[in-house]
Amino acid sequence: MTELLRTVALAFGYQRRALTRPIDLALHGGEIVVVLGPNGSGKSTLFRTLLGIVAPVAGEVRWAGRPLAQHSPRELAECVAWVPQSPGAAFEFTVEQYAMLGRLGRLAAGASPGRADRAAVARALERLGLEDFRTRPLSHMSGGERQLAAVARALAQEATTLVLDEPTTSLDFGNQGRVLDVVASLADDGLGIVYSTHDPNHARRAGTRALVYLPDREVVFGAVEELVEPVTLSRVYGVPVEGAHTGDGRLVLSIAASRDAVPASGACGVRSSGNAA
Repeated sequence: MTELLRTVALAFGYQRRALTRPIDLALHGGEIVVVLGPNGSGKSTLFRTLLGIVAPVAGEVRWAGRPLAQHSPRELAECVAWVPQSPGAAFEFTVEQYAMLGRLGRLAAGASPGRADRAAVARALERLGLEDFRTRPLSHMSGGERQLAAVARALAQEATTLVLDEPTTSLDFGNQGRVLDVVASLADDGLGIVYSTHDPNHARRAGTRALVYLPDREVVFGAVEELVEPVTLSRVYGVPVEGAHTGDGRLVLSIAASRDAVPASGACGVRSSGNAA
């Protein structure tokens, strides 16, 4: 498999202060690396460092075997497309126009989108089921629909890797599964995927490898099956995590119920005493 991304002893953070110990990870075509950790642990900062928005504290990011700093903006656009956690647009774009923004990094200076660009946008909208929303203003879309439009914009860029910061965070249950299925199908097509999530079940459903933030600035990288499991996740989140297997053998993870849980309430929130009045 082609190596798309590698970090070498990468330390990242702000004001020369690293948020974690150095990270070594690799991403190949067809792989999905899922990033998990508590709020504020630095997942978004890692992504900004991979994209060159934030300079590393130490170490190196390599895209397609070359240091990030050696890539021109157009070369980097061929390597990686980015979907932020809360996508939006400063102007009143339609969904189609917004997706077309993904093509800008591939255009020569001053050039207008051509037939190939329009075809790439059409394919992206079709893959996300957004054809019927093509002419709708982005401001008239729900938060979840805007998230899907942002994924379409990244797909239209036709980069070899997609980096997605919590892509399912504002989606309803059905669209969460839809986006995860799209992510998995893109990996099947040979793309590399890096995405963060707060749902370990999403990681197990769509991930192949995991980067997991542990206490005391420690980070581990390995197979999803080995790291996204109750013992490790209990350390990550500081709460007891348990797992149960479905009929087809899949492990489903959840927060263990507290022994001090409040008794079930009756109608209107009144606790049931079990005795008739």
